Amino acid sequence: MGVEIKVPTLGESVTQATVSKWFKAAGDTVAVDEPLVELETDKVTVEVNAPTAGALASIAAPEGSDVEVGAVLGMIEAGAAGTAAPAKKEAPAPAPAPAPTPAPAAAKPSPAPAPAPAAAPAGVTATTLPLPPAVRKLVADNNLDANRIPATGPGGRLTKADVVAYMQKGAPTQPAAASPAAVAPAPAGPLPPRPDNPLEERVKMSKLRRIIAQRLKEAQNTAAMLTTWNEVDMSEAMELRNTFKDAFEKKHKARLGFMSMFVRAACIALKEWPAVNSEIYGDELIYKNYYNIGVAVGSPMGLVVPVLKNADEMSFADIEGRIADYGRRARDGKLGIDEMMGGTFTISNGGVFGSLMSMPILNAPQSGILGMHKIEKRPRVVGDEIVIRPMMYLALTYDHRTIDGREAVSFLARIKELVEDPKRILIDV
Repeated sequence: MGVEIKVPTLGESVTQATVSKWFKAAGDTVAVDEPLVELETDKVTVEVNAPTAGALASIAAPEGSDVEVGAVLGMIEAGAAGTAAPAKKEAPAPAPAPAPTPAPAAAKPSPAPAPAPAAAPAGVTATTLPLPPAVRKLVADNNLDANRIPATGPGGRLTKADVVAYMQKGAPTQPAAASPAAVAPAPAGPLPPRPDNPLEERVKMSKLRRIIAQRLKEAQNTAAMLTTWNEVDMSEAMELRNTFKDAFEKKHKARLGFMSMFVRAACIALKEWPAVNSEIYGDELIYKNYYNIGVAVGSPMGLVVPVLKNADEMSFADIEGRIADYGRRARDGKLGIDEMMGGTFTISNGGVFGSLMSMPILNAPQSGILGMHKIEKRPRVVGDEIVIRPMMYLALTYDHRTIDGREAVSFLARIKELVEDPKRILIDV
């Protein structure tokens, strides 16, 4: 009896994934719940496990192909013993280019998914192959001609990323004039040939990296981003940390850092300045009366932003323990999609890498992001004296369409006040 292996639900707003790796070949024996295939989404990687024990009869979606939620990835012959018969491997071949070739020009492209990006620029292949539902809807909603959109998917297929990149470029008659600032997925066809250089390494961008690039550029193109600055005297926060860090770690099995102070301070300030916790939705403003703080974490695949849900209800120990756990699992690629969703405000700490100043980019559709930086001793006037104090620059990048300057500056000043006197955080004053 054949059992289908299907693309699982991938989380809110995630409808498509790329097959990045098959752990089994057709004919291999599989155990129930054994990882079979790895899918890469625009947020995290997801392993799909075997729904039953048996033998992997066929693979319907080869590595590199884009698949929708619910699509069939392959088939398992339940209860069958595995064989190494290579004949079973002929199943992956039909996926890249099936029979429908009504246009005479379609006889030219090879059915093999030629990896060279210059081989599939002729946009005519975009409509001779069936469009995925998400791509078809995006093309229709924006009145686009699929024939004119360069396709970079397997076998010359048009992907959602291709359509987004095409719209970002603006003029359809200028595909070759790809501005360096217009960060998009791997450019399709128009680029001139690049000579081989033994000192260069050519690596295809992962889906996560492509989506990061698209979303950051989209945030720059759509939001009226502005950054306001302040600096924080970290003396009291450092004294508090030095006094209690050993006892804190012994009791809670987590290190006491500064991120928990900033997360709690942000929650207090967001309640007082709700515009910073808002979102633009069409011609409406959505004010969120919950406080889900995203914490930017570096991973081998790129920047990910797991979310501390209801952070205003979490203790310092809860925050520090959760962040440490997120960091470990981000490095191992084990974060779940639901852990990356639903953020209302983001904090990024470039100081851990030595950054003294930066202007963070919004994590759309959020309206604000706080940038923390390196703590550095600097002279400061206190009263009538010049003293040396550990100082940190803070940056708040905000969307000026929904947040006025008074609100942004006051929000950042409130964070400064709370962190400079951490007792205020504990008693919420």
